[in-house]
Amino acid sequence: MALDSYVGLGRSGLKVSPFCLGAMNFGEDGGFGSGVEESEKILQTYLDRGGNFVDTANFYTNGHSEAILGDFLAARPALRDRLVLATKFYGNLHLGDPNGGGASRKAIIGQLEDSLRRLRTDYIDLYWLHNHDRSTPVEETLRTLDDLVTAGKIRYVGFSDTPAWFTAKAHTTALLRDWTPVTALQMEYSLLERTIEGELIPLAQDAGMGVLPWSPLKSGYLSGTYTREQSTPADTRRSAVLGAPTPAQFTVIDAVAEVARETGATSAAVALSWIQNRPGITSTLIGPRTLAHLEANLAALDLHLTPAQTAKLEEVSTPTLNFPYDLNRQVGDMLKYAGATVDGVESAVYPPLAASGVRY
Repeated sequence: MALDSYVGLGRSGLKVSPFCLGAMNFGEDGGFGSGVEESEKILQTYLDRGGNFVDTANFYTNGHSEAILGDFLAARPALRDRLVLATKFYGNLHLGDPNGGGASRKAIIGQLEDSLRRLRTDYIDLYWLHNHDRSTPVEETLRTLDDLVTAGKIRYVGFSDTPAWFTAKAHTTALLRDWTPVTALQMEYSLLERTIEGELIPLAQDAGMGVLPWSPLKSGYLSGTYTREQSTPADTRRSAVLGAPTPAQFTVIDAVAEVARETGATSAAVALSWIQNRPGITSTLIGPRTLAHLEANLAALDLHLTPAQTAKLEEVSTPTLNFPYDLNRQVGDMLKYAGATVDGVESAVYPPLAASGVRY
């Protein structure tokens, strides 16, 4: 697989690379990002390899991430229309202004205009709601986004980090009102965070939404730099914020490292290959801080895990809350006691209907 092995974003006609370049680390305003020169090297290398999908947000590095992308594109005007450019709204960059962030009509339009100015473009390909705004009716948010699509300022709508019930409600509302539907979901997903398998991934598959995992390396825990002997790597300034992995997380980290040794790949490549080949996944977000990080991540495109290796990783990383929710495991005995059929197999009380001669 290569970056130019483009895939459809959900049921839409938009074609994107299997790895999306996340620009959260573009800019040093947060204290641990990349400078302008390194950010542009990362971006140019990604594009040279055939990548066409770049993702940022209005508040990443206090808006500097968008500005770096905007300056890069302004210097290459022919590139803009060849790129799928995504950004997010919700974060408030205006201290003291209650309308500076969130998902109201005023807030969305204000944030979009600011992002367009920083990105030095007149439209956004994919515009993400970055969180669930409990203070704004979903109809107000959706109608505003639909108006912006009609006006040509955005092309597609996505939701990021929203609960399944809210996402389903919003998507259904949009369909019933003939407004622009939710095309894609961006959620945290990795071998150390699999809970979206319970409701969000099945929702996306049923509704035809693309799924973009963020933090597929769990903030570097699955990159290979964390070991039981060196649980707080000296080469990352985030370790002071994130802390060391837990013993349970190290069980998964160790399994990833073991598969990496078997394949001759890095732990990062193993973790990324696993997630990109999960059901329902469209494009995985990678957020390199250096050019070396980018090259290491892209190596995952050529890695193919065996069924045994995949099973090993999934066994040690199975979520603790029985996700995907296994109804039969939870209430199977009760169903059998009541004479119901479990998994369409013979009931403990009654034989299958077909065998009993009952018409249904």
